[in-house]
Order: sequence, then C-alpha cells, then structure tokens
Amino acid sequence: MAGLVYFRKVFEDSEVVRYDFGDDPDSFSRRLTMKKAPRTSVADDDLVDYAFLKASRKINALHAERGHWPERGMSVS
Repeated sequence: MAGLVYFRKVFEDSEVVRYDFGDDPDSFSRRLTMKKAPRTSVADDDLVDYAFLKASRKINALHAERGHWPERGMSVS
C-alpha cells in the first residue's frame, strides 16, 4: 500500500506544536497536536489512522534530525 501525507505547522508555543495534514497540500483536512516534551501526538479529530501515524512519525523524525520542529514536509512510502 502506497501512502502520501503532507503537513504544515500552524501553531507553536513552549509546550505544543500543531500541524495541519492530509493528502492534498492545497487543502489540508486534519490537524494533529504534538506535545514537545514527551514528543507524543494526538489527532485533533481522535482518528488514529495510517495518515495520522505517517505524519506524526515523519514530524518526529525530522525533529530528531534537525533539532527543531519542521515548518512543513511530506512523507511518502
């Protein structure tokens, strides 16, 4: 199964980062909230599916690589 998800940071403070995400970079349909300290995420619509997990894992991977929360990105497999 191929998967593609785009994400864009929409909010950041000292505790959380929020990202819009979805399969269309021009029209994001969902949002996730990443808690910075434990680096755990929650789907704002409570739907924990493949797209959510893919976005969350990619955001965490980019943070680990770069040392900061990415402004935007995508994950494809």
